[in-house]
Amino acid sequence: MSYAEYRALTKSLVAEGKSTGPEQTEARIQFTALNESRMNRLDKKIEVPEELKNIVQSIVCDQIWVILSESWCGDAAQNIPVIAKVADVTPKVELKILLRDDNLEVMDRYLTNGGRSVPKMVSFDKNTLEQMWEWGPRPAPAQKLMTDNKRTQAKPMDEVKKDIQIWYNKDKGRTLIEEFILLLAPCIVV
Repeated sequence: MSYAEYRALTKSLVAEGKSTGPEQTEARIQFTALNESRMNRLDKKIEVPEELKNIVQSIVCDQIWVILSESWCGDAAQNIPVIAKVADVTPKVELKILLRDDNLEVMDRYLTNGGRSVPKMVSFDKNTLEQMWEWGPRPAPAQKLMTDNKRTQAKPMDEVKKDIQIWYNKDKGRTLIEEFILLLAPCIVV
């Protein structure tokens, strides 16, 4: 689905008191509602910096960016609006979102440390369908917070998730944008 369709689905799910996926827990339903607020805020506030606009507008090959996601995922809510804004800068990029739990055969090709972490984004050359690069499930500093805690188990997972959300609030999409500058650099004409 397109980003607009994903947003409409999330809004509809919040109105119905649901989340995506077969597991309809109270926590996932609450996170879907919280993520709707986050995405609304980011859709209004995120601006693509000129440097990244110039890079994206210089892409020479048509690309399809496929993101695996779920409405209850906090990392998806923080990153997909930024990615959608970047994709909107050029007609060379077509953004598509797949729901992880409806597409496990795809998800299982793009695991993170053996897990089905989302969002996971894969870029394909639109003409050849060759994979160009992949990204996810979160910017490197946020991923380090998660990985370090999984290794040390110093904090309960709920605390780590809060730490990551605090990091997102302070970062305001800057690190994701920097990572995209590096990912897209090989795809441009200088």
